[in-house]
Amino acid sequence: MTLGAIPTAHGVRFAVHSVHATAMDLCLFDPEVFVPMERQGDVWVVEVAGLGTGTEYLFRAHGPWQPDQGHWFNPDRLLLDPYAQEWTEPLRWNASLQPDAPAGAAEMPRCVVAAARPPLSRGPQTPWDRTVLYEAHVRGLSMQHGKIPEAFRGTFLGIASKPVIKHLCRLGVTAIELLPIQAFIDDRFTVERGLTNYWGYQPIGYFLPDPRYGTLAEFRHMVRSLHKAGIEVILDIVFNHTGEADETGPSVMYRGLDNASYYRMNNGAYRNEAGTGNTLDLTQPVVQRLVMDALRFWADQGVDGFRFDLMATLGRDPDGFNPRAAIFDMIRQDPVLRDLKLIAEPWDIADYHLGQFPPPFAEWNDRFRDDVRRFWRGDPVAGAVASRLTGSAELFDHDRRPSWSSVNYVTAHDGFTLTDVVTYAERHNDANGEGGLDGQADNLSDNMGTEGPDPALDGARALRRRNLLATLLLAQGTPMLLAGDELGNTQNGNNNTYAQDNPTGWVHWNRDPMVEFLCRLLALRREVELLRQPRFLHGDVVAWYLPDGREAGPQDWDGMTTLCMELQGEDEAVFVVLNPGPAVAVTLPSGCDWQLVLDTTQPASDPPEWGVEAPAHSVLVFRHID
Repeated sequence: MTLGAIPTAHGVRFAVHSVHATAMDLCLFDPEVFVPMERQGDVWVVEVAGLGTGTEYLFRAHGPWQPDQGHWFNPDRLLLDPYAQEWTEPLRWNASLQPDAPAGAAEMPRCVVAAARPPLSRGPQTPWDRTVLYEAHVRGLSMQHGKIPEAFRGTFLGIASKPVIKHLCRLGVTAIELLPIQAFIDDRFTVERGLTNYWGYQPIGYFLPDPRYGTLAEFRHMVRSLHKAGIEVILDIVFNHTGEADETGPSVMYRGLDNASYYRMNNGAYRNEAGTGNTLDLTQPVVQRLVMDALRFWADQGVDGFRFDLMATLGRDPDGFNPRAAIFDMIRQDPVLRDLKLIAEPWDIADYHLGQFPPPFAEWNDRFRDDVRRFWRGDPVAGAVASRLTGSAELFDHDRRPSWSSVNYVTAHDGFTLTDVVTYAERHNDANGEGGLDGQADNLSDNMGTEGPDPALDGARALRRRNLLATLLLAQGTPMLLAGDELGNTQNGNNNTYAQDNPTGWVHWNRDPMVEFLCRLLALRREVELLRQPRFLHGDVVAWYLPDGREAGPQDWDGMTTLCMELQGEDEAVFVVLNPGPAVAVTLPSGCDWQLVLDTTQPASDPPEWGVEAPAHSVLVFRHID
């Protein structure tokens, strides 16, 4: 049976799941009326004649109040529909939403009956080996762009605007990966500190866009506009927990409808495997159905793929993490979902499982970020970076999985921006109201001599940024860029802007020569097929050299500073030099007519003729074509 509010020929049929409720009412408004619902198995159903789209409604669930046994039923609380496709307004925590709040009208949105919409067609379907991801926040990307109409800023229409799409096309990115856009709650923790849940990782409604960003129709317009420009849409989606938090949180949906069926409990207490107070129970059929229905719903809205937040939690069963967890196999066999781009964040607060997810999942590779940052600040990690450059084959099952399975990045939403990586050695998170102790303490960053801005260091810091981006885009795997890094965006040292819905968390649209440099890098990656091999590289394709021209042996890796990598194809070859130290003489492999095509120390002009030295702190790329 289809859940939610479904318009029929004579009215609207309402259906909601609850195993443990003893009775269920539909609440209609203007005037307020409660309509008893009929139990059909584990689903409560009623059809009301004469209603249509635009009808506002909520539910009321009756049952035991036994929190120590996992039951939080309270008929004084009105509840949102898990399958609603529209709310009247955003959801913000207040005391009237608490499970045991006094009877009375709660300050909360109402659900709205929505009309059915035809599925949108598939997008560009860019092959994985040509994919370049661009992680962005709907509000943050567009709020400060002066050429976007003010009414569109911070919304789906802002992302769909000509200035944003023109910028994405100029860069050459192929997919925008949006932070959560599903309806969320400004949770108690942020509200009580006078802040907001900016990032959106406190989901409540999985079948509607958050009203802060616009309507479903506007979302679909954004998707169509991006598809027309050749850009795919990836949604960051959170199925490991909900915004109802732990025992101190509100009761707005799942907790009041059937807490014991939705959440993982331990003797009545919430299991906190995601670090946010509760954990959805992916072993329960109702939760599995919720996840699958939600993914298919967004696929019908034209979405090209999903990034699963803290996906290790979804794969945990009573015996621990299971790479063949039921929900993984359900997604992998689904005829619609299996062909989308599926990306796992392969950890949570308890477990780390990089490289252990089954095909066709790609995975965020934080080892790439960490090793590359260490390398460019001078740490002796050349061997590790050599592996990152060739797809991190030791972390992935290279016999079963292609090299694009590694989603490489040097920055992401949770952490420093690229500018801050080279400007701050310490986090500066006082504005978050947690005493500056939230966020990662060790960012593997380097302030290069001064904590914070220093005009005397602008040139050196810009070069370090170019080297970090060049390493990312010259590596095998799927590269992911953080929105604003090409613009010199800074968060002033805040590495955890989850509650900063203000200029600290928004992208600053600066004029930065890094934009042109990134365009050149992405054009080079598109042009040179050797830089984006679909399979992991083996000895017949890749070779490593010492700067003096000798092939590197096992004994040479300890203490190695400069990396020299040759990629050999049938009719072309590429030679890459990564030199984080002083200038060094480099002998190029013989037998090729090498042309210097990239020198990060010369970002604004064509590379000079090759001499004999790799400049200090540089990335060089040479190309030979038969």
